[in-house]
Amino acid sequence: MRKNLKEARQRAGMTQKQVAEYLGITVRSYQRIESGELLGSISNWDALEDLFKIHQRKLRMQAKCHPMQAGKKDSCAIHQK
Repeated sequence: MRKNLKEARQRAGMTQKQVAEYLGITVRSYQRIESGELLGSISNWDALEDLFKIHQRKLRMQAKCHPMQAGKKDSCAIHQK
């Protein structure tokens, strides 16, 4: 999961649907970007950076959980993808 992206969206008071509409993509595509399943295009990351006023490198960071630690909220390390 891209925790920083999700948190930025929530701080902005936006739903996944609103962000998807802003980007001109489907809600499912945005959900896949936010979950880390899909990388997303450079233009989408540029738009997200402008929308949330956070550098896209930080937004792209993903939390990687060890299989034994999955489900433990504070046990995930943050990695860039």
